[in-house]
Amino acid sequence: MKKFLIIIILLCSFTAMAQDYKTHKVQEGETIESIAKQYLVTPFDIYALNPDAKSSVSVNTVLIIPTSRVKNEPIPEEIKEVVSFKTHKVRRKETLFSISQKYGIEIEDIKKYNKRLYSENLRKGDKIKIPKYKTIVNKVSLNNTVKKYTVLPKEGKWRVAYKFGITVPELEALNPNLGEVLQPGQKVNVPNISNNEEKTVEEAYNYYTVLKSEGYMALNRKLGVTQEELEALNPELKEGGLKLGMVLRVPQDVKTDYVIKDIENTNLSSNLRNLSAKKIALMLPYRTHKIDVDSTEEAKKKIRTDRLLSVSLDFHAGALIAIDSAKRLGISTHMKVFDTRNQSAQISSILNDNDFSEYDAVIGPLMPKHLDRVASELKKDNTPVVSPYSMPVNLYSNVFQTVPSSELLQETMINYVKSDSLPKDMVIISDSKHKAISDKLLAEFPSAKQIFSRKNKKGQEAYFIYQTELEAIFKNGRTIVFLETDNEGFASNVISVINGLNTNGKEIILMTTDKNRAFEGREISNYHLSNLKFHYPSVNKTAEPTSRNGFIRAYRRAYNVSPNRYAVRGFDLTMDLLLRLASEDDLYKASTTEIETEYVENKFRYSKKMFGGYYNEAVYIVKYDNLTIVEAKR
Repeated sequence: MKKFLIIIILLCSFTAMAQDYKTHKVQEGETIESIAKQYLVTPFDIYALNPDAKSSVSVNTVLIIPTSRVKNEPIPEEIKEVVSFKTHKVRRKETLFSISQKYGIEIEDIKKYNKRLYSENLRKGDKIKIPKYKTIVNKVSLNNTVKKYTVLPKEGKWRVAYKFGITVPELEALNPNLGEVLQPGQKVNVPNISNNEEKTVEEAYNYYTVLKSEGYMALNRKLGVTQEELEALNPELKEGGLKLGMVLRVPQDVKTDYVIKDIENTNLSSNLRNLSAKKIALMLPYRTHKIDVDSTEEAKKKIRTDRLLSVSLDFHAGALIAIDSAKRLGISTHMKVFDTRNQSAQISSILNDNDFSEYDAVIGPLMPKHLDRVASELKKDNTPVVSPYSMPVNLYSNVFQTVPSSELLQETMINYVKSDSLPKDMVIISDSKHKAISDKLLAEFPSAKQIFSRKNKKGQEAYFIYQTELEAIFKNGRTIVFLETDNEGFASNVISVINGLNTNGKEIILMTTDKNRAFEGREISNYHLSNLKFHYPSVNKTAEPTSRNGFIRAYRRAYNVSPNRYAVRGFDLTMDLLLRLASEDDLYKASTTEIETEYVENKFRYSKKMFGGYYNEAVYIVKYDNLTIVEAKR
């Protein structure tokens, strides 16, 4: 009787398995992921029943496949069928976007039946075919692994990819014509998993998209998170490892907006493949309407006294030499110059009177609010707008911020000190206004001594410290002093005191995360700064006056003076822009994080903000050395 019961139980068990599971023999080229999609299950479902598959899967291996939890019911699918065409004559200022909106069709539909638009821009007077469709509704069975998903507000590619357990490249592969930014209500193809398998983006965490060739060590250096911590937050890593485009959950305090890393400089001039003429617009506040061009003396005086005019002319001069240098490499450039007059009305006039949809890039305007106006207007045409000096108000998807942010400068300085393995003591000196950065430095270097400026009898900031406060702190050996202030008197007081303590047996190195005007005042001694080997993060380095650099020699020949930093920036930025445009189809494709360029005094490495444009993350650490400012090397 006992044996009979066991046989009955086993038979029942096999019957249940036959109902809930099936088998699959692995074919050549198949993976666990592809098999899972075929049967509408997840890889984890297969691993649960086939533990050995975690290590390897060979051809002809028989896998147990669970029954999918996805309901395989027919769903309605709309199919568009072309019934006729309408001819449309392109008018002035019309774009593919505006035409698609007018006729209620996709831009891709227009390009499909006007194939030259894949490689050429739309021109006024063009006659293009506009397809007219009829819609046929079929009921389609879910006999594949893909379903339609409607994008929710604020959802980008990484959120959708994370939600359905795939990488961003896999999402793009499922949707070949997917644009750069997802729009609310847009329907996209996603894996056909059941609702309870979808992941939720939790606000208690931050999220990071894995880049090309990134391993656990690279992520640890970049994010400060170990492999064990990543695997704890992302269990799927234990099974499949890291993949390009995979979206990882990371601790909330991990910064993913910018990355600090060292890569080799890229020589773009050795890979020029797009030598079509480049069309560039330069928008600067020359304000020529205020200059009496009939009076040479008046014009010279205006250049000396009008800072905006002076900066604009210097930048323009450097840009012209860059255009000439690029021409020698086979890159021809058509640059149109616009005087913004530093007026909103003039900006509006420029935008209304010109079509920028065919421009490769626009440099400027100089002022943030004017640049924001131009970038916002040109965003619909996807025309890149490059901010030459200022921080943009909004980092739109078409904006290139060429100046690294103050936060990035701080992080680079901190990481520079962290990479110094030599023995050292640390002191952090600041006024109360800069307590936040002082506390941040203390959190990064817990063993440091923190000192604040003295207050007077009324409790007000007095901006000084006593020498006796510091005498006992500095011991023999190396001591790094961070000074955080924007008060010239306090900077002068501290620098003078610690320079006096920088005697035999003691090496005091002065640093700051923000080198502002307080360090450039009349009371600040450059001899003291040089003696203290003053280090700080900088957007640019300083070229040596005796440099044999080709640009500097060309500038001297043209203008009989050495270029200032505005002229150098005009050259560096314009040269970089032209070389990037000549190395790829457009500026967006030529601005990946793997490309870092360096010219006379500036370097550029762009990273894309997840929901915005591009920002330069290339920063110098410079120092005073024998009364000159040089790049600090490790």
